[in-house]
Amino acid sequence: MPKLMIEGVGEFEVAPGKRLIKALVDDAGTDQLHACGGVSRCTTCRVEFLDGEPDKMTAAEKETLKVREVDQPGVRLSCQIACNHDMSVRLISRLEGSGRKDQGSPVADDIEPTPNWVEK
Repeated sequence: MPKLMIEGVGEFEVAPGKRLIKALVDDAGTDQLHACGGVSRCTTCRVEFLDGEPDKMTAAEKETLKVREVDQPGVRLSCQIACNHDMSVRLISRLEGSGRKDQGSPVADDIEPTPNWVEK
């Protein structure tokens, strides 16, 4: 099973293929934001990869990062990533201090929209 290391939180085993946002919230119990419900629209689920960043991304993620002007090295949308290998991340966008009333809408088990994989 892939291992997910979250800076300042700890290390967790994650079911292969599980969406990173679901692993962060459901498995690790973090307060990672996901305002749009994990459909690559809002960028509130941003994380910074410290190690193990996937080589590919969805076309939706690439476009959203560009449009929202947050396309920086190592910064990715956790709603668009499947946990298929060991990775280490830093949480960027958390409920604490955000002023939001909750973390966001429910997130589906499968990546949405249907992934079209491209080079990052």
